[in-house]
Amino acid sequence: MNVEVRLFATLRLNRFKKDFMEVAEGSTCNDIISIIGIDVNDVAILMINGIHSNLSDFIKDKDIISIFPPVGGG
Repeated sequence: MNVEVRLFATLRLNRFKKDFMEVAEGSTCNDIISIIGIDVNDVAILMINGIHSNLSDFIKDKDIISIFPPVGGG
């Protein structure tokens, strides 16, 4: 399956902003995060096609996975 992965804020450091990945059928969001090398504790928001998702959610061909770190501000 081909999926698009979008990283935001600090997760882009030494990685990418947007990339296309080939993953096995039955892969989950957690599998994607592991492949990229992101610690699950660094993920605050995870979305599939713009819908809030969980690490254990399965992905489908042509899905867009967006991964956000915890954010702060003032």
